[in-house]
Amino acid sequence: MKQFNISGMSCAACSSRVEKAVAGVEGVTSCSVSLLTNSMGVEGTAADAAIIAAVEKAGYGASVKGEAQSKTNENEEILKDKETPALKKRLIASLGFLAVLMYVSMGHMMWGFPLPAALANNHLALGLLQLLLAAVVMVINQKFFISGFKGLIHKSPNMDTLVALGSGASFVWSVYALFAMTADIHKSAEYMHELYFESAAMILTLITVGKMLEARSKGKTTDALKSLMKLAPKTATIIKDGKEIEVPVSQVQKGSVFAVKAGESIPVDGVVIEGTAAVDESALTGESIPVDKAHGDAVSAATINKSGYIICEATRVGEDTTLSQIIKMVSDAAATKAPIAKIADKVSGVFVPIVIMIAVIATVVWLILGESFGFALARGISVLVISCPCALGLATPVAIMVGSGTGAKNGILFKTAVSLEEAGRVNIVALDKTGTITKGEPQVTDIIAEETAENELLTLAYSLERMSEHPLAKAIVQKADEMNLQSADVTDFKTLPGNGLQAKIGDSAVIGGSLKFISEKAEVSVLLNKRATELAENGKTPMLFAKDGKALGIIAVADTLKED
Repeated sequence: MKQFNISGMSCAACSSRVEKAVAGVEGVTSCSVSLLTNSMGVEGTAADAAIIAAVEKAGYGASVKGEAQSKTNENEEILKDKETPALKKRLIASLGFLAVLMYVSMGHMMWGFPLPAALANNHLALGLLQLLLAAVVMVINQKFFISGFKGLIHKSPNMDTLVALGSGASFVWSVYALFAMTADIHKSAEYMHELYFESAAMILTLITVGKMLEARSKGKTTDALKSLMKLAPKTATIIKDGKEIEVPVSQVQKGSVFAVKAGESIPVDGVVIEGTAAVDESALTGESIPVDKAHGDAVSAATINKSGYIICEATRVGEDTTLSQIIKMVSDAAATKAPIAKIADKVSGVFVPIVIMIAVIATVVWLILGESFGFALARGISVLVISCPCALGLATPVAIMVGSGTGAKNGILFKTAVSLEEAGRVNIVALDKTGTITKGEPQVTDIIAEETAENELLTLAYSLERMSEHPLAKAIVQKADEMNLQSADVTDFKTLPGNGLQAKIGDSAVIGGSLKFISEKAEVSVLLNKRATELAENGKTPMLFAKDGKALGIIAVADTLKED
């Protein structure tokens, strides 16, 4: 799917117009426009230039998105909420002038608020002052008129068209009434009731409030995608001529050799060529128990080296890494539409022309019934303005984006918006990853002692594991600390990567590790072998401990379920 950035859209009618324009390009098989992310996904063989030309012909701007998700900073910049601050400035400026306008028009005329003597009884001057104040508010909010009338010219009226027509009609009628006042100065007091300058300014200001709230919703819903992008490391330590050099991750090429120390993120996808480590892959797999990595094992970008030191060869960089593919998938999902959103877009596509038609009919009917043109026009403007907030066109995509965003924050990614909608009808969920429902902190769950007491088994394990940096060792150390156990003095301690630990306590040789490793080094009873297998089948990690060639028992560690 080709990805494009779209500029100039303001409502669902706009996105519908862009979709129709691009769908008509030869070679396009499907097109989906996201108003929330101002992006478009296109499938087919059509050339980029032809697609961009179709968008521009429809009255909007388009550009090809940067190289997938490898340019993290570029993508974060695209997702940055620039709209809310701009709308906030517009709103504050509009409110300042509107407050003065309302004081002059409503405050003085209706409630007798005081004004300077030069203005108090000078209706013409009051009218001119209102015209200037309203004109300033209209200039501040000129985007409504530019977007609205551009849509009208391209025969695709949008929500801004309703705002522009409502405000513009109020202003034009008020200007007419002001000129009529100059023709017959004796009726100036009567004409003051025909001035709707405050309505022209109020419409724009109120809709700007709505637009700012919409922009804030859009800004918040893209946070999850930004946080996903921030997982990508910014630097890497490559090995060149036997020296470690820190470089930007963009400089790492396929075949580069890089080193990862304990606590660092793995910069790109690669394969271990030297060393061992316990890698936390929960960001990608959902599994919270770190995975042991040794020579020949694959590692992925954005996973974290919890302990150990490894040297790897880069196999996939830039947009080819697993993390970049996940980010691209989430971005593509944001650009796809759920069936319910497509229905909403179809309705909003004909919504604006119907509203304009109803406004004209309302005005004409009141004129036929004998009301004045000012009265009839006010009713027509009311229809336009009340219909302005694009609830139908915005609520559906906002709900979809919020759903996708909340899911991403909780480690749930939706491949398409259709999948998200289908999820609403799910009755039973089958989980194949423990990390989705667990705390992410391994804890001791079972202590099975055979040739000794439980406390003695735990003390032996504690004495061994406190020397280790492995994340599973920390669970045993934590358990022993909770029970206030004292460790024995350990000598000749050795870590056996991928297998376990060995040391001496006094004159006795002690070892700890996996069932396979202990079975090769010590005598394991049939019962212990069976219990270890059962624990593993239940999603726990059984660690066996032996002393002087005989297995003493098992300590099982697992990531425990969240209380909720």
